[in-house]
Amino acid sequence: MSELNEQEKIRRESLIKLKELGINPFPAEEFKTTTTSVEIKENYSETKNNLQNVCLAGRIMSRRIMGKASFAEIKDFKGRIQLYLNRDEICSGEDKTMYNNVFKKHLDIGDIIGVEGRVFKTKVGEVSVFVKKITLLSKSIKPLPIVKTDSEGVTHDAFKDTELRYRQRSLDLIVNDGAWGVFEKRTNIFNAIRSRLNKEGYIEVETPILQPIVGGAAARPFITHHNTLDTPLYLRIANELYLKRLIVGGKEGVYEFAKDFRNEGMDRTHNPEFTMLEFYVAYKDYNWMMGFVESLLEETVKSVCGKTKIEYCGEKIEFKGPYKRTPFFEAIKKETGDDISKMTEKELLKYCKSKNIETNKTMGRGKLFDAVFGEFCEEKLIQPTYITNYPIEMSPLTKKHRSEEGLTERFELFINGKEIANAYSEQNNPIEQRKSLEEQMRLGERGDDEAMIIDNQFLTALEYGMPPTSGIGIGMDRLTMLLTNKTSIQDVLFFPQMKPENK
Repeated sequence: MSELNEQEKIRRESLIKLKELGINPFPAEEFKTTTTSVEIKENYSETKNNLQNVCLAGRIMSRRIMGKASFAEIKDFKGRIQLYLNRDEICSGEDKTMYNNVFKKHLDIGDIIGVEGRVFKTKVGEVSVFVKKITLLSKSIKPLPIVKTDSEGVTHDAFKDTELRYRQRSLDLIVNDGAWGVFEKRTNIFNAIRSRLNKEGYIEVETPILQPIVGGAAARPFITHHNTLDTPLYLRIANELYLKRLIVGGKEGVYEFAKDFRNEGMDRTHNPEFTMLEFYVAYKDYNWMMGFVESLLEETVKSVCGKTKIEYCGEKIEFKGPYKRTPFFEAIKKETGDDISKMTEKELLKYCKSKNIETNKTMGRGKLFDAVFGEFCEEKLIQPTYITNYPIEMSPLTKKHRSEEGLTERFELFINGKEIANAYSEQNNPIEQRKSLEEQMRLGERGDDEAMIIDNQFLTALEYGMPPTSGIGIGMDRLTMLLTNKTSIQDVLFFPQMKPENK
């Protein structure tokens, strides 16, 4: 443990003093509250003189000791409220001791207390609690940053250090009143989507996080080892193959909010651990899915934000459908003037070199197409846009396009220059699916560590027959970033992955 600073030493001395006074700094018994700070402010009526007996609990955020009378502010689950304590008005002798020897001398900002009293309005018009009894519920032995707001509403000494906020999220949530709002909105987003999917009759399921074979996406996995089975296991990079096995099992629609893990780079839109919504619906195709997603997002955004048009980093983004639909190679041609759809791998390598696009020897035709698209197109796609009809080489789990040679029935949804969702008419021909995965294995042999591996259990399930199906994966963290106006994925994750602290 690091050496204690002066404030920490004083607080630990207070622990000893409190115990000497017969007060447990960390009592175990239940403290029953009857209201919250917000309910008090919303329901108090000065004319009716109501709320004569309230009981609430919270963390001390400020205090002013003024002899026999003092003021404090506590923060509970809903907000903040002022307390007024008067030594002569405290009910019993024991509570006078709580005021003189405990509140004045041994309680600090950050301590959690319970209070009982009546509600009144001060001379300056602030609804407050006139405390009749005070109970220490938890002693804080580490001082909080003191954030001050002056009479004009200007905040001073705010806890804004980004890295410290991510590393000490508890502290961030305590002292920054708006911090919880982001995560409450995140929950609302999930609930709105879950409500719609449940309404459609789709069933929420759980699939394995530890998987014997990496599948469902092109990504580098985290690898672990099961000691009892003496076999390697992988943290899932996607849950797609398991969900499609459930469609084979006979459900119309299944969905999962899944924690996925990819052992790749970190930046403002990538975290090694992230949340995907994936759902699959039988007897549908990617055209149906485009319409459904428009409806789903429009409904979700309106539910969470109150309207379908939001502002994100200065851009006004409209979620009301229909969304623009542009074929993959048309998007590239629009930005470059070049039709690269028929280029061989060798020609694509030469083309990328002429455009100063970084490549390596492990990249097959699909990754080269993707590199060109990423270089010239992604950042231009601000309004919700479906990029459709991807080349076969980029889509090993997708059905071939019914009328376009060399293409697939796949789309990706881009918003504000970032991919938000990826969807297919799912490949349900087990023979064609095996061929695609065998081609992925060949790419792996070339050194592509993101290439897929053949999953024989998945292929066996397909051999029993999977109905025509459409499926999609939606990046929930990126969607939350959009709807909370945050530019970093770390702002919408309670505990993002961080570099080790320097010791």
